[in-house]
Amino acid sequence: MNRSLLLISALAAASLAACDRPTVVAVPVVPATVAVPGPPGPAGPTGNTGATGNTGNTGNTGNTGETGSTGNTGNTGATGYTGNTGSTGATGATGNTGDTGYTGATGARGRTGTGNTTVVIVPAASAPER
Repeated sequence: MNRSLLLISALAAASLAACDRPTVVAVPVVPATVAVPGPPGPAGPTGNTGATGNTGNTGNTGNTGETGSTGNTGNTGATGYTGNTGSTGATGATGNTGDTGYTGATGARGRTGTGNTTVVIVPAASAPER
């Protein structure tokens, strides 16, 4: 606004200074008879409306604004849920039966008892626990 007022003032001063003023010749005036004023007459008709003035020029486009700041980094997401336990695998195949062992040698014949011999019978071995 300050610049436009300054610019208008400078243009007005330059245009007035550039005008070519005509030379004025002073002609001696002969004194005329002075009329005695009488009563005033009726008012004249109203004058016509003046012409509409020109539209002003469009102003200059303003400067582009500065770029905004970069936004903040977003928050870290929540930890996901633990998955379900998988199914139990299938049972493996049964292994092959082992080979039959060799037959042991026949033992020697025991002595005949003398009458007071005690015979001890050993029970068979039990199956192993699982």
